[in-house]
Amino acid sequence: MNANTDLTGAPLPPDDANSANVTSTQRPNSTALFPTGSRRERPGALALSIGFGLVAVCLIGLFTSPTAAIGGAWCIGMMLVLLFLSVPVAIALTVPSIIGVYAVSGIPATMNILSTAPFSAVSDWSMSVLPMFIFMGMLLTQSGLSGKIYRVADHWFSWLPGGIGIGTTFAGAGLSAVTGSTIGMTYALGRAGIPEMLKAGYDRRMAVGTIMVSGMTGNLIPPSILMVVYAGIASVPVGPALMAGAVPGILLAVCFAAFIFAIGVIVPKLVGRGQSAQNSTNTTDTTRPTTTWRDRFTSLTGIWGFAVILVVLFGGMFSGIFTPTEAGAAAALCSLLLCLWEKRGEQPWRKVAGSAMDTVAATSAIFFIMIGATMLTSLLAITGLAPILTGLITDLGLSRIGFLLVLIVLYTVMGMFFDTLSMMLLTIPILLPTLETMGVSPLWFGVFVVLLGEFAMVTPPVGIIPYIVHSIAKNPEVNLGATVTLRDIFISLLWFLPVGVIFLILMVAVPGMTEWLPDLISRTSGGMSG
Repeated sequence: MNANTDLTGAPLPPDDANSANVTSTQRPNSTALFPTGSRRERPGALALSIGFGLVAVCLIGLFTSPTAAIGGAWCIGMMLVLLFLSVPVAIALTVPSIIGVYAVSGIPATMNILSTAPFSAVSDWSMSVLPMFIFMGMLLTQSGLSGKIYRVADHWFSWLPGGIGIGTTFAGAGLSAVTGSTIGMTYALGRAGIPEMLKAGYDRRMAVGTIMVSGMTGNLIPPSILMVVYAGIASVPVGPALMAGAVPGILLAVCFAAFIFAIGVIVPKLVGRGQSAQNSTNTTDTTRPTTTWRDRFTSLTGIWGFAVILVVLFGGMFSGIFTPTEAGAAAALCSLLLCLWEKRGEQPWRKVAGSAMDTVAATSAIFFIMIGATMLTSLLAITGLAPILTGLITDLGLSRIGFLLVLIVLYTVMGMFFDTLSMMLLTIPILLPTLETMGVSPLWFGVFVVLLGEFAMVTPPVGIIPYIVHSIAKNPEVNLGATVTLRDIFISLLWFLPVGVIFLILMVAVPGMTEWLPDLISRTSGGMSG
């Protein structure tokens, strides 16, 4: 896929193409696969000089540490410095871990980790579902499904107060779940959804706010690549981890849709209803053609393949015919056939070959990162740092609620500097031993971490999604003459983010929402660990 096209194949204007440093492969799950450890721009000469100076200090501290635990702390510091320097995540995790093991335990332990960690990190059978899900997302994107999903959502919800926004919310959840990419979904849906909402008389802040929160649920709803990665890091079964995110993801999308509906009822002018509906800066014709029931049902025919894939994926797991790994392979096969059918006459095999190459690149990136995480876990075990940190957290005397509230603050701050996967890799090995003491389910914690990472992507001042949407909205073909400023972007987040905060509190108060579906499938199918 060309770097100058979005996921629908439409050309991006120069500012859109460059604003997020999206690579030419437009890999699925850009939240996980950023090539660097930070979402900021590359550091300048001064920052590099300071950074390398700090790395040198960490190395000196490591080799002169009186205890192994202090040496481990210096290694963690070195990892953080490398991540701030935008060093690729896999390297930032692996290099300090190897150096730390060598400093603490010598050459034999280092050689042992180098010979065993790469294989043990990625050889589990359940991890084979990862390339299947990535390949499925690539193929579905190439088949042109994104535009069709948006049209279906628009047709079925446009009659409601705030209906176009509601349809956009559900379309975003579906698109980001299919592609695995919050950033890719934002590009595709922003280009399609913002002008449609402005044509209907939506306030520009409602339009951009809806786009920004629409993809937050995608990495929870299966097939979720981040949940598969979490399962590998935390050593929990892949099947239950995938299903744990489904109910919270759908409920969060419903919450955002309910908020937009409430706005449409309470302040109708914000969603294009009432005498003052038209945007003061939008001089275009806001009339939209009336959608008939025939239009609604006809639009469904365009996504018949997506429905088949959902039946294969979820029906196979619910019935016990497939394990999650087998269901991923079956769904990827269905996606392959769908892409060949939808793109017949347009050199479909070239699209399949391109999807396969991108899948190899994305899978390799994730596996290298997981190898780094395994080496970090080994470092924590060898230095004894993990039990020390667990003891420090336990000695604070926090209740379960207090512990989780502290984590919300911690991840919010980290989200200003790191992407979701970096946060997961740095914190999960340290926090896992503490979860049992605090009475926190590992399945629930996986959903919690991924959701906090998605929040970090839209949280000012460093979250990347607001800047992507602002860049898209500067295109005259998108804004239709309306001026959308960064101030408008941040005001819209003040409207929408409290809904997400309330949902996080609900998750803490009702943890059973994450385990209900895995338990149901387990009882129905007799287990789904594979």
